[in-house]
Amino acid sequence: MTSNWARAALARLDARDEAALVTVLATEGSAPREAGTKMVVWRAGQAGTIGGGNLEYRVADQARRMLDGGQAHFAIQDYPLGPLLAQCCGGRVRLFLERLNDNSRDWLTDAAKRMDAAQPFEVRTRFEPGLLTKTIAPILSTEADGPLVSLAGAPATARGARPELGDVLVERADAPRPPLLLFGAGHVGQAIARAFEPLPFRLSWYDSRPETAEIGGVTVLEPAELAAKAMGAGADAYGLVLTHDHALDYALVSAGLAGGGFSYFGVIGSKTKRARFMKRLRDDGFSEAVLTRLTCPIGLPHLKSKAPEVIAVSVAADLLMRQEAARIRNDEMSSASV
Repeated sequence: MTSNWARAALARLDARDEAALVTVLATEGSAPREAGTKMVVWRAGQAGTIGGGNLEYRVADQARRMLDGGQAHFAIQDYPLGPLLAQCCGGRVRLFLERLNDNSRDWLTDAAKRMDAAQPFEVRTRFEPGLLTKTIAPILSTEADGPLVSLAGAPATARGARPELGDVLVERADAPRPPLLLFGAGHVGQAIARAFEPLPFRLSWYDSRPETAEIGGVTVLEPAELAAKAMGAGADAYGLVLTHDHALDYALVSAGLAGGGFSYFGVIGSKTKRARFMKRLRDDGFSEAVLTRLTCPIGLPHLKSKAPEVIAVSVAADLLMRQEAARIRNDEMSSASV
């Protein structure tokens, strides 16, 4: 479901109404919805959809019988769509049904807040004797993309092994995370990387110096390769340039502006550095319209500290505010077009 399924579940609990959460764990072949899709079911209704049709009717009925039975806390159910349900999809789905009650409030509230804030997170379910242990964990900006649903460390499948005691089921609720290209792994770069680790960005961190390869998360590339990364950035990317070398800074700024990407592109420096870069960029043929896309100095203008940790917090706050402003603009445009 595209809405906040955790809020929908909490609303049922607030109404003193037990509910069940249905999750598509895995699909095979043609299926109506993808892995990770969720639906909340209670005795008198439901929120969300796992694709409609006979599958949804059967599953909603099974969830309500689970609520009425009072014994089972969860079920793993396989549905071959063609032979069993006479749906033309012809594929196969594996579903996870679980009862929700007042004991579910803590993790549901955590999930709901993260969805409200568009923060990516994981729902982790550990299968214990007679119960499920649920926790919520953030998806860090340095983490690579993973399967939407995994079981015991491997992608969940529609025919594979079912959960055993001690197994952990991990579901990624990976909200859109714009790419953040960070060029430079000095003291400021390291502080910025630490500050952005829990934030809703997808961090790619680069440096040209071989010794920085020992720093976790840093990819070492030649200067020309770094310039190619800057030039090839997408329009949704954020970029920060703060290398050890002003000449390399300029090369990356020039490449990034020439590439036409980046929704935000900033380079660390003083007003003097900005003036020198702007003059050189004009001399190199960049138009005033293009130059308006470059931010220098970076961070919030009222925070003047040169301490790396303060610069990092300042930059993080600035980019989060820009990201939120962009989200609001997109929401307003979507509303206006309806």
